[in-house]
Amino acid sequence: MHDQLHVQMIVQSYSGKGGVRMTDIRNGMPAKQLPDVVWRKSRHSGAVGNCVELAPLVDGGIAVRNSRYPDGPALVYSRDEIAAFLHGAKDGEFDDLIV
Repeated sequence: MHDQLHVQMIVQSYSGKGGVRMTDIRNGMPAKQLPDVVWRKSRHSGAVGNCVELAPLVDGGIAVRNSRYPDGPALVYSRDEIAAFLHGAKDGEFDDLIV
C-alpha cells in the first residue's frame, strides 16, 4: 500500500516540460514531449543514425525511439517487457531478421 501511495503521489505531482504529466505518457506520442528524459544508444550504433535509443522514465517504464527521427513517436515499455526482449536478443531469437 505504501508503494502504491508513493507512486500515486509522484504521478500526481510530477510535471515535465510542456506540462506533460506521467499519466499523459502513451505509446506513439512524440518523443520530444516526454518529460525530462535522457536518451541512450548503444556504442555499437553507427554514425549515420542507424540506431535505436532508450530512455528510462520516472514511472519505471522505458521509452524507445528511432535515432533518425528523434522527434518522431516513442514506444513505451515496462522493464519486464524490455528484459524479455533483451534476453531473447542475447539468445539469438531474432537473428533471422537481419540475415
